[in-house]
Amino acid sequence: MVLSDLDNWFVREVLPMEAALTRFLRRNWRDEAEIPDLRQDVYMRIYESAAKAVPDLVKPFVFAIARNLLIDRARRAQIVSIEIIADLDALDFSADELTPERHAAGRGELRLLQTALDALPSKCRRVIEMRKIEGLSQREVATQLGITEDTVERQVSRGVRALADALLSDGVQLATKAFGRAQNEKRLST
Repeated sequence: MVLSDLDNWFVREVLPMEAALTRFLRRNWRDEAEIPDLRQDVYMRIYESAAKAVPDLVKPFVFAIARNLLIDRARRAQIVSIEIIADLDALDFSADELTPERHAAGRGELRLLQTALDALPSKCRRVIEMRKIEGLSQREVATQLGITEDTVERQVSRGVRALADALLSDGVQLATKAFGRAQNEKRLST
């Protein structure tokens, strides 16, 4: 079996980073059982993308793809994980899309979000943390806190609304379907 130039590049440049990639995935993803599948998905994306154009800087390319995959998975799960995003910001690699301005703006938005989270009533904050950050189900949160699932749902709704209002009052543009474009524009104009 003869390897293509792309195969040789992949074996020579990407596979030696497997241990670092695995550590990155373990640090930034909660479910250990998914790590091999995530790594395989990263490899698939790398290979497909490199088939179009081999990158000059391999390490930033590999970790940008891994980061984007984790973000895609978190979005698909409809769980906003502040911890994942905060950890991803701590990475030290150069990527074209991560300008100093975007990095600083993202850090500022995370600080605003943390301040808004800290300002929530303790019960509401705990429900938000368990449901949205830790990723527990509504039933698990209710059981652990000794409250009804309806109460969990109401607290999440109130908490998310309060967080959105706090961020919007500081001029942060929310890009989620949950708050709708018309509602954001209305809030920003008042």
